[in-house]
Amino acid sequence: MSYLLQIDFKFNGPFGEEMYNQFKDLAESINLEKGLITKVWTESEERKEAGGIYFFGAEEDAQQYLEMHLERLSGFGILEANTKIFKVNEKLTGVHKALI
Repeated sequence: MSYLLQIDFKFNGPFGEEMYNQFKDLAESINLEKGLITKVWTESEERKEAGGIYFFGAEEDAQQYLEMHLERLSGFGILEANTKIFKVNEKLTGVHKALI
């Protein structure tokens, strides 16, 4: 069973290549999080939003990561975030050849 964690928030940048340069070390550290399968980074410079879609192998790991990440975001001055955890329907997702 896998779980999707969705997080998005208002963000004034950086975006694109600058975002990559600034957050590459953070991205690499996220790979070490318990139960993480993968993460997709999201951004919209036009809407001034950023976030991510995460896949975890257990709901508890997704919830624990969410709590830790909200604390990290508050350290960056981001006090509000939209968050959701979903159970992934793996059979239907497999129809689209998703590798989770």
